[in-house]
Amino acid sequence: MTDSHAAQTLDAVTLDDVTMIGAGLTRPECLLCTASGDIYSADWRGGVARTPAKGPQALYQAAGGAEAIKPNGIALQRDGSFLIANIDDAGGVFRLDRDGKLSEVLRAVDGTDLPATNFVMIDDRSRVWVTVSTRRSPRALGYRSDVDDGFIVLIDTNGARIVADGLGYTNEVAIDNHGNWLYVNETFARRLSRFRIDGRGNLSDKEVVTDFGPGTFPDGLAFDMEDHLWVTSIVSNRVIRVAPDGSQQLILEDCDAEHLAEVEKAFQAGVMDRPHLDQINSQKLRSISSLAFGGPDLRTAYLGCLLGDQIACFRTEVMGRPPVHWHFNA
Repeated sequence: MTDSHAAQTLDAVTLDDVTMIGAGLTRPECLLCTASGDIYSADWRGGVARTPAKGPQALYQAAGGAEAIKPNGIALQRDGSFLIANIDDAGGVFRLDRDGKLSEVLRAVDGTDLPATNFVMIDDRSRVWVTVSTRRSPRALGYRSDVDDGFIVLIDTNGARIVADGLGYTNEVAIDNHGNWLYVNETFARRLSRFRIDGRGNLSDKEVVTDFGPGTFPDGLAFDMEDHLWVTSIVSNRVIRVAPDGSQQLILEDCDAEHLAEVEKAFQAGVMDRPHLDQINSQKLRSISSLAFGGPDLRTAYLGCLLGDQIACFRTEVMGRPPVHWHFNA
């Protein structure tokens, strides 16, 4: 790492500080917050759910419902439509209009059909970044420390192309405030890495920002206003704040030590499988997978999850960085 900002230590958050909002959601893996107070979440009923600051929830569902698409990552567009990364084996990136119309955006890249597709993000130059965790099917075959077949796709005015390959289960990405670096969680390589972005969107000079220890499987990624990254871990329900110099602070955790040790043993033996992700022991959190800052002052952290039907949230001492879509559809 070349950055050298000092890390500010924050107070840890307890489960008593965590509140739950919304109801009846289905696998709200990825969250987006806007200035209007709306929280959008990926929903396995085949679309995107809207949980407003006030008023009833809504579901923007693709025609065909849950059979049409399995949303994982989502991105809000300026016109109010959504880009959706389809985690079903059919893969691909789709556009969902609020009237339920579903259209293809990307099904193949560099001559290869997209497999199960994890995440999609729009940057401040209207470029679209897409991640594929693994080329293996079923995806559980990629839950290994020695599998490195994940990749990153860039869609811009020149079309779509793979700009980074050989990643250890590619998950969420985020771009720094200056647009110089793209950060990426490699879930089962258990590291946060970054690439330099050139003027054409090409990625190079990969660096490991930080490695994570036993029980941490990094998934979600969000910047705060102090240029620290907030990382969520599935299974262990950890929120970790990573400083620019790579140092880590555990902000929140909700796991059973004995159960987590069993999962870790399976991971180390190379036999981690779906049941290790689908059955966890916790008090409140349900395998948190993403984090989005929201609220009027951007000091509320909202948590997406794999196994719950609500959204967890807690107050923070620092402001989150406003996302590109912060004022979209306001």
